[in-house]
Amino acid sequence: MGLASAVHHGGGIRVALNYELRVAPISRPVQAPKWTRLRFAHPRLSTAYSVYHNRRSPVAFSKATEQEDQLSTDVRNISSEEVPQSFQKNKEGSALYNFLYPDKGLLPDDKEMTIFDHLEELRQRIFVSVLAVGAAMLGCFAFSKELIMFLEAPVKAQGVRFLQLAPGEFFFTTLKVSGYCGLLLGSPIILYEIIAFVLPGLTREERKFLGPIVLGSSILFYAGIAFSYSVLTPAALNFFVNYAEGVVESLWSIDQYFEFVLVLMFSTGLSFQVPVIQFLLGQLGLVSGDQMLSIWRYVVVGAVIAAAVLTPSTDPLTQMLLATPLFGLYLGGAWVVKLTGR
Repeated sequence: MGLASAVHHGGGIRVALNYELRVAPISRPVQAPKWTRLRFAHPRLSTAYSVYHNRRSPVAFSKATEQEDQLSTDVRNISSEEVPQSFQKNKEGSALYNFLYPDKGLLPDDKEMTIFDHLEELRQRIFVSVLAVGAAMLGCFAFSKELIMFLEAPVKAQGVRFLQLAPGEFFFTTLKVSGYCGLLLGSPIILYEIIAFVLPGLTREERKFLGPIVLGSSILFYAGIAFSYSVLTPAALNFFVNYAEGVVESLWSIDQYFEFVLVLMFSTGLSFQVPVIQFLLGQLGLVSGDQMLSIWRYVVVGAVIAAAVLTPSTDPLTQMLLATPLFGLYLGGAWVVKLTGR
């Protein structure tokens, strides 16, 4: 009797151990399986789903095992007609998904090319871009003295004198100015070559937005350079001249002056691309116009920080003069995204 009892108890222990080994991992919080959302799409999955997450006894465990087997069969047998149409198009309906994986029917009927053909085309377009920029640099170098006098104009009226502090400093300064101006004049050719290279891979819908984006980006870039030359640069330089007036005479290095002016102008032109970036994000469905407008307080702080990073000077006047149009451009871009229905 004692042996039989021991065997019986041993069997009980074995059963208990088996139950604990199988149930213990399930008693912990279980991450919802991938088919969780399907239970809302099909009524046969509801009971099995609830039992799967509420096992508390051996009876419920055995029922849940049977329900899981039936559940696997049900999931495999669900047809596309039984699943709601909104669930089927949840992923495919997003603008970002359509941008990354466009429908083949939306692509234009252009000639297909191999990877080597694309590389050859890329090489040719890079060569044309470099040739255009090089020609523009040579043309600017021929008129480098006139360009330097034009860029010196914002502070000439303040009595500032420019010095050549090292042999060849003025020559290398003319090379630098010619390089920046040549890149600026050759940028339309570079932009055209980039568009011509990526255009065959765009869908018909995406090509409709290409023209406005390119035109808006170009206008904003040149507007930023003009704003920097006419407003930011004179304000910053006048601040430095007036601050030192009566204490030191303003004798500036020609190289450091043009380094300051050119960096300020190009950084301002790049910062004016904010509305273009907003429009692209809106078209991809990553953010809406209402969301952009709702975080305007954070944008104010971000504009001030960006202005402090982009401007080479440390005076607060130049920083605020750049932060103000940046914030205005952000609000304008947010309203454009909102008005376009994004």
